[in-house]
Amino acid sequence: MIEITGASVNAKAQPSAIFARWVDHATWAEWDTDTEWVRLMGPVATGTRGVMKSKGAPKTKFVISACIPDHEYADTTKLFGATLVFAHWVEPDEDNRGSRLDVAVTIEGPLAFVWARILGPGFKRSVGASLDRLVALVEAP
Repeated sequence: MIEITGASVNAKAQPSAIFARWVDHATWAEWDTDTEWVRLMGPVATGTRGVMKSKGAPKTKFVISACIPDHEYADTTKLFGATLVFAHWVEPDEDNRGSRLDVAVTIEGPLAFVWARILGPGFKRSVGASLDRLVALVEAP
C-alpha cells in the first residue's frame, strides 16, 4: 500500500458536527476543492455506492467502505489495477472541547505506483485545503 498524502487539523466543532458534514454528500463541492458533484445511491452506510464528478475528470464510482457515526468515514474507488481509499477520522480533541480530524489517501494494487504518480500531486495540493474548508464551513455562524 502507498500512502499518497494525508492531513490533520484541530477544530472547535464537535465530532458529530464534522461527521455530519462529511457524510452530507450533496454538499461535498462546498468544501472539497476537487469535487464538482456527488450522488449517493442509498443511505449513508458501509456498502452504499455512489458516483462523483471531480473537476477536470470523468465520473467515478465509489463505495462507502467504512462508516462509524461521529468517528470514521471512508470511500473506496476501483481504478484499473489499483484501489484508491480516502479515509477520514474525527475524535474529540485532548480537552474534549473540539475535534481532531485526520485524512489519509492510500492506494494499493499492481498499478498503484502508476496511479500514485498520476493522482498524487493533485491530492497533495487539495487534501489539506479541503480539510481546512470543511472546518471553516462547520464552524461558520
